Amino acid sequence: MDVEGRATSGNSHTLNLEQGQEKDTQNDDYGLASAHTIDNDSWQQVGLMLVTSFNCGWILTFSNLIMVPLGWTWGLIGLVVVGLYTAYANWLLAAFQFIDGRRFIRYRDLMGYVYGKNMYHLTWAFQFFTLLLGNMGFILLGGKALKEINSEFNHSPLRLQYYIVITGAVYFIFSFFIPTMSAMKNWLGASAVITIAYITLLLIVLVKDGKSNSNRDFDISGSKVSKVFNAFGAISAIIVSNTSGLLPEIQSTLRKPAVGNMRKALYSQYTVGVLFYYGVTIMGYWAYGSMASAYLPENLSGPKWINVLINAIVFLQSIVSQHMFVAPIHEALDTRFLEIGKGMHSGENLKRLFLLRALFFAGNTFVSAAFPFMGDFVNLLGSFSLIPLTFTFPSMVFIKVKGRTARTEKKAWHWFNIVFSSLLTIITTISAVRLIVNNIQKYHFFADA
Repeated sequence: MDVEGRATSGNSHTLNLEQGQEKDTQNDDYGLASAHTIDNDSWQQVGLMLVTSFNCGWILTFSNLIMVPLGWTWGLIGLVVVGLYTAYANWLLAAFQFIDGRRFIRYRDLMGYVYGKNMYHLTWAFQFFTLLLGNMGFILLGGKALKEINSEFNHSPLRLQYYIVITGAVYFIFSFFIPTMSAMKNWLGASAVITIAYITLLLIVLVKDGKSNSNRDFDISGSKVSKVFNAFGAISAIIVSNTSGLLPEIQSTLRKPAVGNMRKALYSQYTVGVLFYYGVTIMGYWAYGSMASAYLPENLSGPKWINVLINAIVFLQSIVSQHMFVAPIHEALDTRFLEIGKGMHSGENLKRLFLLRALFFAGNTFVSAAFPFMGDFVNLLGSFSLIPLTFTFPSMVFIKVKGRTARTEKKAWHWFNIVFSSLLTIITTISAVRLIVNNIQKYHFFADA
């Protein structure tokens, strides 16, 4: 594998519409033609984006999805072991932004170059499936936060679907005016402030509720079979809490050296970031035990103004966070349908951008309103597609690129990763599908969940 310096020399100038560069066929061959910014952001900006994005309102579901099925012992072991394993897998994947003098700004391009066209399409399907489900989960999250606010003032709040539509519309507006990942720069500071604010307020209430709740029950309920399946679902949720399946796309925005800078950004996420989302997960379980809700603010005792403020901040913070997780889909659509020869804000491209964003969020909002099951999205997201993207594929790339020169123990380790993560994918997917089947029996289309 060539060093990064060689990979970024010569003719490998990045081509992107946002910076108004000219079209270059050589760069098209390298897969660097993009409507979004490449090679522009500092590691501090990307690190802050990772910390705030992974501390989005989804962390309010993790006490229920992770700790309740696993309990104290296995829950804490799972958080530590899976967290370290995920951090290692992302650290490894960051090294493959450059192979044989080429830069890969998209995960699917990397896998297609190493393993061929079929793997390109499989990676594309896995990644976009993950991102679509993730965005639906964010829309549900925003709708739930708005409904909780309304519930504090009205004992008969509007149906959840109204708030889902409002959330989808707000996300659409943000994505139109802030179309790329790099364009989030001026919003990350505000996002960090409100992230710290809502987590601090939440922890204060959790400590108060935990001290006053003397009847906490930490028993794991259910039959032996359901306990096993629920435990694997919890593992899926831990993976979701730590990774995104879009590391090459995030890394593409970084200045040189992209590999070193990506790893610095990852250090931020897995130190500062993990303290927040693991802290909320553990404290929520400590405060409410097995009664921890799938949306933690539903458990809060008040006062009313804190419940309203936390839900309002969760909604506002989710607007920025969701944009990172869906940016690769926007990038693919923009690169395909916008005119690269013109600027992002040209009249024609603005029309197309508006239409692309409107169609995307209209479709996702409709599906979210029809299937309002938040926990299912998290578990399915972490099983069927995110496990291969996080664990299996990076080791496959290592075997193909460095297998001939690597030591025997390293090759054995990566083969173990491939086999183990493949089995984990199968088991956790069965668990997630089982949960969905159970919820389908419980809920109906457009349920006011």
